[in-house]
Amino acid sequence: MSEGEDSPTPASGGGGGGGGGGGDRQWYASIDSAMAEENSAPGSPASPATPANIHTSNEYMELDEPEILDEKKALLEEFERKRRARMIHVTTDDSEVKQQLRQLGEPICLFGEGPADRRNRLKELLSRLGEDALKKTGAGQQEVEPSEQDQQRPEETWYHEGPESLKEARMFLVNYSIPRARARLKREHLENMVPEATRTAKRQEVQNKLRSFSLLSSQNADGRPVSYCSFSPNGKYLATSSWSGLVKLWTVSNCREEQVFSGHNSYVDCVEWHPNATLNMEPSALNLVSCGRDGSVQLWGLNGEEPLGELPSLETRVSRVKFHPSGRFLGVCVHDNSWRLWDLETEEEVLFQEGHSKPVYCIDFQNDGSLAATGGMDAYGRLWDVRIGRCVMFLTGHQNALLAVNWSPDGFHLVTGSEDNSARVWDVRQRRCVYTIPAHTGIVTGVRYDRIGGQYIVTCSYDGSVRLWCHGSFQAMRALEGHGQKVMGVDISPTDGIIATCSFDRTFKLWGPD
Repeated sequence: MSEGEDSPTPASGGGGGGGGGGGDRQWYASIDSAMAEENSAPGSPASPATPANIHTSNEYMELDEPEILDEKKALLEEFERKRRARMIHVTTDDSEVKQQLRQLGEPICLFGEGPADRRNRLKELLSRLGEDALKKTGAGQQEVEPSEQDQQRPEETWYHEGPESLKEARMFLVNYSIPRARARLKREHLENMVPEATRTAKRQEVQNKLRSFSLLSSQNADGRPVSYCSFSPNGKYLATSSWSGLVKLWTVSNCREEQVFSGHNSYVDCVEWHPNATLNMEPSALNLVSCGRDGSVQLWGLNGEEPLGELPSLETRVSRVKFHPSGRFLGVCVHDNSWRLWDLETEEEVLFQEGHSKPVYCIDFQNDGSLAATGGMDAYGRLWDVRIGRCVMFLTGHQNALLAVNWSPDGFHLVTGSEDNSARVWDVRQRRCVYTIPAHTGIVTGVRYDRIGGQYIVTCSYDGSVRLWCHGSFQAMRALEGHGQKVMGVDISPTDGIIATCSFDRTFKLWGPD
């Protein structure tokens, strides 16, 4: 071998290659072992100490919490139920939906529920019970299923069977109301033909008149609160009732006391005039009617010593009475949740009308004589066709009891006053409330339309004020303040538009334009 040449790796015979390979493996193994010892040495910067709170096991940790599993299961079931509900086909016929709800033993209607809500509720039930729930209940009730006539019967309104005199009374009401309705419509047609400029000028004249209203006179009427006041048909006299049990008659021109009717033994809540009363008739002629809280209703003529007649005691409070425009019938509001209609010619109760769920407080008859409006302590009003005995319109919207109701001379508007401090104006033709008047800060105890043309509305309240509102725009025209305490009632003269109010301060006051 020449000088300077590298020396080859030593080997011995044919086993040299195998021996050399084994040496390599041992050499690499020794290096790996040294590195492992270096890394595993304590305090080595390359291998920080593992914290004791870290789990380094490769074993799978299973969360064994039944509450979480149950919650997940419930969510999955709810998702599945909603999916089934979307897939269920339910009829759109509301009567069939009600029938199926009844078949499942569920109420057919919930408070404030409409047809769409009712249909969704049926879907929810079927998604829980299964679509075959109706088939199962239908098979179980097949033997006792009522006839088709019996199924329809609960959907119909049930009425008391009336006496033969009721039929005669209704025939009289039909013959009385139809000619008056025709005359009213003809008069309305003529008024609509008046030029708009003329009608606008008339409205402005009425508004100017209302703005000029002020106190004309004031009179101490009784030693106890005065509960009601009412003008005579000729506008010359004013009748007042009091908690002393007395009914008094006053001359409007000088506020002089004319007569005292003493017959009640309790609070008198209302006094009304007969439509044909003139005080020039015979002493035996009927002029006034009054009602007391002891259930007494007394009829008065010119002689104040004794009443002309008295209805049988109703054994509960009678809050209001009202003559029918014909003068033959008398409507009575009773606190047994009913109102009555008495035929004064035959001296018989011809109608016992139910419908309110709480005491009936107020009543008024349309000028045609065909409709009666009642308001109840249940916060609802009802319109009744007295010719057929059916409720033709439901007045809903007030939040508290209705204490007053009055018809407009036009025959299709009426106003109601309530304990919710508001008055609402209703249109019978549109069958809805057309305006809500935020009238007072206390309960509204009286509402009146102008009797001459229905151009304005007067409201009174426990807040001690009387307010005038222009009909149509319902703009506040005037606030009449003079009573020291709660105002109990209000009325408008049918001849000159003078306003009378009575109050808890034991006085009545007359208001008019300057």
